[in-house]
Amino acid sequence: MDANHSSPHDVADVASWQSVAACPGGLWKIQLRRKHRQMLKSDCRDVEDFSFTSCPRLGSLCQVRVRLKADVEESDSSVSHFENAEQSFTEVPASAEVAIFPRRQDSVLQLPLDKWVTLRLGEGQCDVTEACLENMRAGETSEVLLSHVGNGSNVSPVPSEGHPPLLITIELQTFTPGLESWEMSAGDKWDWVMGHKERGGVRFKSGDVWGAGDSYGRALKLLVTLRVGNTAAGTELQQDLPPADQIRTVKAELYSNLSLCQLKLNQLDRARVCASKATQLEPGVAKAWYRLGQACQNLNELDGAKRAFRRVLELQPDSSAAQKALKDVASKEKETNAKLGLRLSKMFS
Repeated sequence: MDANHSSPHDVADVASWQSVAACPGGLWKIQLRRKHRQMLKSDCRDVEDFSFTSCPRLGSLCQVRVRLKADVEESDSSVSHFENAEQSFTEVPASAEVAIFPRRQDSVLQLPLDKWVTLRLGEGQCDVTEACLENMRAGETSEVLLSHVGNGSNVSPVPSEGHPPLLITIELQTFTPGLESWEMSAGDKWDWVMGHKERGGVRFKSGDVWGAGDSYGRALKLLVTLRVGNTAAGTELQQDLPPADQIRTVKAELYSNLSLCQLKLNQLDRARVCASKATQLEPGVAKAWYRLGQACQNLNELDGAKRAFRRVLELQPDSSAAQKALKDVASKEKETNAKLGLRLSKMFS
């Protein structure tokens, strides 16, 4: 991600970058331009206070509104700024009700438009909005251009013709303090991990594969930051965490579940990597081996597929799915060898 930051006194274009976010319908490129309101004396003591430390972080409750711009070519002068910029911005009450909206497969935004809602940063309701909020300050408006660049693992630098660009504005009224991952206690991290895992399961069952994959990925990013071992620090962490074997099991389940999402999204290389990590963590879990076999089979890595499916049958001898998969691999291998033999015979005939 490339970012260009300007002086904190600027009220125009202060930052811009491009990123790729996973959303329903495929991958979208994000281009963000921040629009500041004027700094107020009540907002900060000096210029140093006007920094990225004043942005929302994990767990922050954000009062936010998303709006569509009617015309992508509209001039910058028409960007919607927060009403009454001279008012003071107080924090969102900790008791504020967090907005929960069913994720939709036909929406990249996942939030109601033209309506102030309370969003908890880090829960993955809308990864586009959250990615923008992480770099915004209270009372600020950002202009965001979203361009569809591909489906599944097929990413093109050229915007897709089937999805016209979206130009939106995101307004952040105010937010509560949050924490960076390294500032959180081990117990808090574990709670977030399990929350993401549960949310991923709900999303997957509802057909929201993109959302489920996002939840499992968020859980793993937090989980890998936990340091559990025989050191003094590791012993201290253990007081707030379940046993190490339970953590390992959860980590394996997350990798296995993420692999399944990636298989359904045709992200085959990623699916193979995640399934392989799951089998390394928990070698006795048949589901992870089966997903590894599926990924290898679809990548035409037939030897790897055979090894994985045979391992499934060692663990579950009555698995009809693994038996059928092995037959399919053998048939594909036979077909491949026949084609190779035909090409060789033509070369030497």
